[in-house]
Amino acid sequence: MALDWIGFGYAAAIFLGGYMGYKRKGSVMSLMAGLVFGGLSAYGAYNISNNRTDIKVSLFAAGVLSVVMGTRYKKSGKLMPAGIMTVLSLLMVFRLLFLMIA
Repeated sequence: MALDWIGFGYAAAIFLGGYMGYKRKGSVMSLMAGLVFGGLSAYGAYNISNNRTDIKVSLFAAGVLSVVMGTRYKKSGKLMPAGIMTVLSLLMVFRLLFLMIA
């Protein structure tokens, strides 16, 4: 059983982003989204660690985040945090799809 280090790192980035949004701007919504989607991503990484083809939870979390943060990036044009999370989420989606076909 090999740990999905990339998946856990992605989950940690989501947790950290939610915390930073709360700490800097006082955004409770950022904190809640970070906890929910970070938790889903961590659970998905745990599932992938046990079965490499069990990507459903991780794919859902990364897909939703890529759409939501991509929309926020398009509206604001700000690279931080929306643009970075969009890129990370899209990379995660592509990685998960690759895991599915490989």
